[in-house]
Amino acid sequence: MNIKKSPSTPLLRLLLISPRPFEFSETMRRKVSPAFLFLFLSVFLFASFSLYFSSCNPIYASTEISFPSVNLTAISKIPGYSSSSSSLAIKEDVNYLTRHVASIQDSSGVKSVSVLLPDWEVLLIVLPESTPPATASITGNDFLCLYPNNETSPARFSGVLPSTNQTTFKCGLPKRNRRRLPFLSPVLIRSGEEFLVSSPPPEPMMRWTRLAYESFTTENDVVLFVKGLNHRQGINLSPKELTCVFIDETSNNAVRTAVTSSIQEVFRCERPDLTSFGYGGEGNGLNKRIKVSLEIRHLQGESSFMMPSVAYYIPWRKLEIERPKALLCASTMVFDVAKFLREWVMYHSRIGVEKFVLYDNDSDDDLMKVIKELNQEGYNIETFFWIWPKTQEAGFSHASLYAKDSCTWMMYLDVDEFVFAPSWVTSLQPSPDDPMLRSLLPKTQWWSDPRPIGQVSIRCNEFGPSNQITHPLEGVTQGYTCRRKEDNRHKSIVLLEAIEHSLLNAIHHFKLKEGYRTKPVSLEVAVVNHYKYQAWSEFKVKFRRRVSAYVVDWTKGLNPLSKDRAPGLGFEAVEPSGWEQKFCEVQDGRLKLLARRWFEKQTMAGSKMAWQI
Repeated sequence: MNIKKSPSTPLLRLLLISPRPFEFSETMRRKVSPAFLFLFLSVFLFASFSLYFSSCNPIYASTEISFPSVNLTAISKIPGYSSSSSSLAIKEDVNYLTRHVASIQDSSGVKSVSVLLPDWEVLLIVLPESTPPATASITGNDFLCLYPNNETSPARFSGVLPSTNQTTFKCGLPKRNRRRLPFLSPVLIRSGEEFLVSSPPPEPMMRWTRLAYESFTTENDVVLFVKGLNHRQGINLSPKELTCVFIDETSNNAVRTAVTSSIQEVFRCERPDLTSFGYGGEGNGLNKRIKVSLEIRHLQGESSFMMPSVAYYIPWRKLEIERPKALLCASTMVFDVAKFLREWVMYHSRIGVEKFVLYDNDSDDDLMKVIKELNQEGYNIETFFWIWPKTQEAGFSHASLYAKDSCTWMMYLDVDEFVFAPSWVTSLQPSPDDPMLRSLLPKTQWWSDPRPIGQVSIRCNEFGPSNQITHPLEGVTQGYTCRRKEDNRHKSIVLLEAIEHSLLNAIHHFKLKEGYRTKPVSLEVAVVNHYKYQAWSEFKVKFRRRVSAYVVDWTKGLNPLSKDRAPGLGFEAVEPSGWEQKFCEVQDGRLKLLARRWFEKQTMAGSKMAWQI
C-alpha cells in the first residue's frame, strides 16, 4: 500500500504494520461492534490532528485559512539563476499552505513588499497604499514579521527611502523557514496585535541577488541601479541586450526605452514618453507610481526576462532656486560610525571641506544624533539613506549625480582616512583663507587647459594597531601612530563635471570623460593616513561584510591574496597573537601633533580634543 507522507504518518504506521492491518479473527469479529470501531477511529483521528497542530506552536487562538500554493517554476526560469543560500532548501510540493490567525476584523497588517537580503535578513518596504494608522508612531519594537507557518521575528525600523519616501523595516528569516522553497513573504504586524489574513496568498520574496533597487532621473536620462547582471568587474552585458521598461502599476501599461550604458550596477536609459499613460511626455502631472526595470532579451537562449524591481521613476525637476556650489565636498558610505564621525568631520572641515554627503548603509547606532549635533554646531552634513548591501561603487556613482547641483569637486574618502600634507606641520591654526586642501586642486580654470585636470589622486599610508587594545578615546589620529613602510592604494578628489557617462568607478577613482586627465600627488605633497588596522575590537567588524560589490567578504575562502585583506589573517574573526604590535614598521606621529595643536582644548576635566567635548 502506498501511503503519502504527512504529519500523521508516524501514528498511522501503528495501524499499518501488517499488509492486512484490519483483518481480525472470527472471535474478534463477533465481539467488536460497529459502534466501537466508529468510536476508536474518531479518537484516533482526533489525536492525530491534535498532535499535528500542537507541533505548529501557534501564537494566537486561531482560525485556519488556506492559501493556494505559489507557482514554483518562477525561480528556475530566471536566466543564470543560482543562490548558495537556497541550495539546501526543500521546494514546496503541496496544494495548500495554511496560516493560523485570529478572527479579528480589519486587521490585515501593513502592506509591503519583501526582499531577501544576505545573511537571512528580510527587507520590508511599506507600500504607499498602507493606511496611515498602520504606519504611525513607528519605533524599533512596535512591529513583527509574521511568516506563513505562523513563526514571527522582531521587525526593526530601518529608515525612509529618499527617492520614494517609503518606510522600511528589517527582520530575520526564522531558521525553519530557510530550508523550504519558495521563501514566502512575511506580513508586517504590530506587536501584540491579533491578525486576520484577508489578503491574497503570500508572494515569494524578491531576491537581492537579482533586483532593480534604485533610480535617479537626470536632465537627459534615467539612471537605473540593478544588482545581479554585471557580476564581475570589467565584464558587462551589452546595452543592446537590454531594454528599460517603465510600468504604470495602475493600468499595467508599459513604455520601453533604449539602454545607452551598462557598467557595473549602473544602467543608463533614455527618458520615457509617458503620453500613453495620460501624462505629459516626460511625466508632467504624474500622480501615479511608475515602476522601472530592465528587460533582458534572449539571455542564454531564454526568452525575454524582466528583472524584479522596487525602483520607481521620478520625473526630473529643475531647481527653483539655484544656490552657489561648494568648491569641495566629501562623500563616503557609512555604517555605525557615530563614535568616529566627529573627529573626521571636524578635521576635514578645518582643511577645506565645505560639505559632507554621507550615504547611510542602515546604521544602527547614534549616527543621526551625532550628525544633528554637528549640523547645529555649523557643519554642513547631508545624509542619504542607502539601505542596499554591497553596493559601494553604485552608491558613489549615485553620489556623483545627487551632489552635482551642490558640489564642484568631490573627495571620496572613508571615515578612517584623513588627508594630511607635510607642509601643514608648521601651521599653528589655519584660517578660512588658507588654501590647505584647495591647494591640491588645479589653479587654472578647467576650460582654459587643453587637457584639464579632472581628478587628483592621493596615495595612502596604512597604520597599524599601535599597541591599542580598545578604541582610543582621544580619536584615531591620537591613538594610531605606527604604520607600514610601503604605501598602498590611493583615494581621489574628482571634478563631478568630468566623470564619464557610464559613471564607472573602482571606489578609489572614476573614469573620466575624454580629454580630462588624472593628476597624481607625491607623498611629499599630500598623503592619506588610513587607520586601517585598528584595535581588534574595532577591526573585527570588517569581517561582517565588505561594502564593495566586487570585493569578496573576508569570511569566504576566495581571493586570499587580495590587497583588501589583512595579511596573515584567515577567514574567521579570530584575533591573532600579538595583533596590537602588527603592521608597525615606521613611527609617524606628524598628524597626531598637528591635530593636537589645532583641536586640543582645556576643560574643567582637563585636556580634551574638540571632538570629545
